[in-house]
Amino acid sequence: MPTTPSHPSAVRHPVVAVRRRQVLPAWVRTIDRAAAHRVRNRRTHPLVDRGYARLSHSANRSVLWLSIAAGLFVLGNRRAAVRGSASIVVASALANLVGKRVFGGDRPLLKDIPVGRRLKRHPTSASFPSGHSASAAAFATGVALESPRAGAAVAPAALAVAYSRLHTGAHWLSDVIGGFAIGAGVALVGRWLVPSPQPPAPESAPRGGTPTALPASADGAGVFIVVNPASGGTLGPDPATVLERALPAARLHRSAEGEDLAAIVRAALTGEDPPRVIGVCGGDGTVATVAGVAQAADVPLLVLPGGTFNHFARTAGLESVQHGIDALAAGTGLRVDVGTLSRGDREPVTVLNTVSLGVYPDFVAEREKLEPRFGKWLGGVVAAGRVLRTVDPVTVLLNGRRVRVWSLYVGVSRNSPATVAPLQRLRLGGNVLDVRILHAGRRDGAALSLAFGRRTSRILRWLLPGSSVIERFVTDAVTLEVPAGEGSPAVFAHDGEVEHAAVEVAHRFTVRVAPRALSVYSPLGADRPEPDRPL
Repeated sequence: MPTTPSHPSAVRHPVVAVRRRQVLPAWVRTIDRAAAHRVRNRRTHPLVDRGYARLSHSANRSVLWLSIAAGLFVLGNRRAAVRGSASIVVASALANLVGKRVFGGDRPLLKDIPVGRRLKRHPTSASFPSGHSASAAAFATGVALESPRAGAAVAPAALAVAYSRLHTGAHWLSDVIGGFAIGAGVALVGRWLVPSPQPPAPESAPRGGTPTALPASADGAGVFIVVNPASGGTLGPDPATVLERALPAARLHRSAEGEDLAAIVRAALTGEDPPRVIGVCGGDGTVATVAGVAQAADVPLLVLPGGTFNHFARTAGLESVQHGIDALAAGTGLRVDVGTLSRGDREPVTVLNTVSLGVYPDFVAEREKLEPRFGKWLGGVVAAGRVLRTVDPVTVLLNGRRVRVWSLYVGVSRNSPATVAPLQRLRLGGNVLDVRILHAGRRDGAALSLAFGRRTSRILRWLLPGSSVIERFVTDAVTLEVPAGEGSPAVFAHDGEVEHAAVEVAHRFTVRVAPRALSVYSPLGADRPEPDRPL
């Protein structure tokens, strides 16, 4: 009776071995053997060996990439998440269902691989091309085509996964290169077949708001601008330098870490020479803080996008700092709706985009912990993966109704109907709050619903009984209460800023819409009812 080999990859199947010699030139096989020999004989710490093995395992069935896609979606980079995920589907099918059958080839022998580097289950399918490498390259390239910044954050992980296939002896060098070429090619062809939609010109975008004439200033006279360098959203020139050149008569204040921006703006407004326009360069949280002071003083706000996402600025047609400078020079603006967040006897807070409970505040709190080490983008991706695995549902009293939720969002004005997490408003008017509730259910279903929207949640409820139900309604005010003992120290967030508080205490707050409460410079207000009023 013939003996059975101890592991299916311990011997070479003769047909598979012959196919590799037929398909790959001799010089390629020579390079493969030399590269495998060099990697095998390179001494590495056992922790490094285990790390590469775990990384390789995390990319099985593209779990790693789909988790990152969910994080990107929650962060607001939805097109990058969708294109990266779609590229994976096509590249994986092409590599595993077509490439391996046509080319195939034997994998490195298990006996040649150091024990500490071996995967728990050494793969036995055909070797060429590497499916892991194809998926990694497809996702990283797809993400980069939509967002170069996000692609730069994902690329190191993709390269590490590809190398892990060499380090663990799962593939030859040619397998990895071939898989990478397939994945990148699929993403590039996908971009050619399904190009990204071009954003509409700011002047023609129908985003609501009431056109209004605002004080015009070509050189910045009468303008006080707060610049937050910590927002970290610009890859080009320092926005403060740009503003100094374009608006030499403006007064600029570069904020330091921990500075109270609201107090700085209030001091400027009550000083000897109060400005007639308040400007702010930073992210959504910074803009919302200064907007509250401008709203209270009934002073027009000049928004200069300088953050990572700039959700409010983009809705207002301000895609760059130059758009804000041009609107100031022309005196074009809008009266826009904002939200007002009230908490007992505390001073109300102005909200420009959203108030949220559940997943998002926990995600922001985790990202803030990781940001000093990984940066905002990569830290955000890691934080999303951690939170989606560990977060628990939260009990909330919504207008007196008790609900248990994964997430609850209150958006100012209407948001995209397809999403669970409305981070950027579609309109600047409308006099409504857009409420989205992801009710408690299966954890895996909740993560997929957050990543891919309401339509996916309907499919999941059919495929995965017990998946989360998504509820949506519009209103002009909503009262929320988190009972004592629920939630986490990151109780809720507004415009990306987390409110930290004790879990042992109940928290109650109300969000209302304030119609046309804020004047904002915007190119969308070009059809203004009055002529310019110079400062």
